[in-house]
Amino acid sequence: MRRHTSWRVGGPVDRAYRPLDLDDLCVFLARVPALEPIWLVGLGSNLLVREGGVRGTIVFTHAALDAIVITADGLVFAEAGVASPKVSRFAATHQFEGAEFLAGIPGTVGGALAMNAGCYGAETWERVEKVLTVDRVGNTRVRLPSDYVIGYRHCELTVAAAGPGTPTEWFAGAWFRFPHGDGAASRRRIREFLARRIATQPLGQPNAGSVFRNPPGDYAARLIQDCGLKGHGIGGAMVSPKHANFIVNTGTASAADIENLIREVRATVKRERGVLLETEVRILGEAS
Repeated sequence: MRRHTSWRVGGPVDRAYRPLDLDDLCVFLARVPALEPIWLVGLGSNLLVREGGVRGTIVFTHAALDAIVITADGLVFAEAGVASPKVSRFAATHQFEGAEFLAGIPGTVGGALAMNAGCYGAETWERVEKVLTVDRVGNTRVRLPSDYVIGYRHCELTVAAAGPGTPTEWFAGAWFRFPHGDGAASRRRIREFLARRIATQPLGQPNAGSVFRNPPGDYAARLIQDCGLKGHGIGGAMVSPKHANFIVNTGTASAADIENLIREVRATVKRERGVLLETEVRILGEAS
């Protein structure tokens, strides 16, 4: 999995599958044994996989669920494996505005929906008209935002929408509504956002984006920096000197180095500032 995560760490997965398209994915899911653990992974940009590896099957959606089109009713439909920055550029090319923030999200549409990813003052679900889901027995359905409890870096199917015995669902795509506007102006804003990312984030080193959620009324980066943790490391993992809410792989990090550093940062901020930081990144697998 180190070849499939942006931190460039991780052990093996028992089975991996890359579907040809959504129909192929549905057929595959219908054939997976009921007790087989399944995870859908896009660009692996918000994922830490332990060296002991992952039991079960990982389905890679990037470059598989990759359709993106303008619908007859003027929505942008993008499948779950489409990179979020591609949606931003596609919308601007077709004279839409409001998708610029997606250029700053280094993952896929599926991941952006699952965690209500956001940056530059905007969040994914603010632009979602409806979503397409696929469940673990291969059935698809269209759902509305009202079917979900949506919050800061959080999205969860409501109990009423799930219903008793509903199989696990994953996002297969989404219809986004963006206002028509000046595509050239949108492209300029995208360039400005990307320049800001380059100036403030350690894009030259393997990382997983923001590690911790911002606590209410504050910023995780500020708290970590105020504790003097910029540049602090364990093994090959280091709190970025450029942005304190990023942990980078300096070249030799193991997943254990990164996980241990996450724990140490949380413990230090809790002890010195009284705030327990919650992680954004998802941790999978077994310790080696």
